[in-house]
Amino acid sequence: MAATTFDIEIATPERLLSKEKAIRAQIPAKDGFIGVLPDHAPLLSELGIGALTYTTPENTMFSLAINGGYLEINDNVVRILSDVAEKSQEIDVSKAEKDLKQAQDAMINPALGMDIASALTAARHAQARIDAARKATSHEE
Repeated sequence: MAATTFDIEIATPERLLSKEKAIRAQIPAKDGFIGVLPDHAPLLSELGIGALTYTTPENTMFSLAINGGYLEINDNVVRILSDVAEKSQEIDVSKAEKDLKQAQDAMINPALGMDIASALTAARHAQARIDAARKATSHEE
């Protein structure tokens, strides 16, 4: 019989952020988003930068901003070990918007010796934080 849920565990090196049942998830991998439903094929992947979302059997959606790490899917268990992750309710959107603007300004007018790749990563991370916060807000309405 096909499973109707899977376990999702999301952690950083510092703490466990979530461990619960889910019916679907959208996870930013290194080369694009991965959609996960129950009985997903086994998978091991690097994580990218973006807003991770998952929905519980009660139809509650959760969103987190993640930046790098690894994803493992096996036997209806999704394990996410992210280098950096924040729950949507922990994100200071105004700070993330300032960080995004600062990174974009740095890319437009780079200082001598500045690493453009670092500025691009900072911009992507700030955008992921904004997206995660907005996805949670738009779902609650």
